[in-house]
Amino acid sequence: MEDEPSVAEELCGNGIENVRAFTRELATEGETLGLIGPDEAARIWTRHILNCALLAPEIPTGARVADVGSGAGLPGLVLAMLRPDCHFVLIEPLERRTRWLTEQVLRRRLTNVTVFTGRAEDYPDQGSFTVVTARAVKGLKGLVPWLAPLAVNGGKLVLLKGQRIDEEIAEAAAVISRHKLVNITSSVLGEGKVSEPTRLFAATVER
Repeated sequence: MEDEPSVAEELCGNGIENVRAFTRELATEGETLGLIGPDEAARIWTRHILNCALLAPEIPTGARVADVGSGAGLPGLVLAMLRPDCHFVLIEPLERRTRWLTEQVLRRRLTNVTVFTGRAEDYPDQGSFTVVTARAVKGLKGLVPWLAPLAVNGGKLVLLKGQRIDEEIAEAAAVISRHKLVNITSSVLGEGKVSEPTRLFAATVER
């Protein structure tokens, strides 16, 4: 397992102890459970945990947040540990993953998390989230139709993306327009602070 980077405590604040325990369990149990690949424990902090922690300051105070395709809990579970003022719904279709998520919620004693087993389009309370997020699920062209309906009017999509984000935005132009996304931005998080900065796609849903 990768040693904890010195910047982790700064980025995780009061949530650091919970994040440490979660990271340790994900690194030791995650491969067996099919949550992470065989080489991921060696870069668990830099590639995954800190990548998610960088998103925490982008979430408005008191937000109701949907994390679509939550998987191992990245970023939703990490964000929930760092932002106890917000409520998070972790949306994940695979039951073996939602079992892990539910166990982690109980082990970490999180009272601000709900786990939903199912697809984003099957979530019963569409249009109820002030923030919708996702990480490493699929390209914007396929992702936006899942995410935008979950947001309230004026709600935000904040997505952790890779180096192709600007290409993805161009490829998804028609979908972005159809789902009435405005104020589209692409920015870099963590530059000069972490060894692997990440790209953030942000947009407002304006119906």
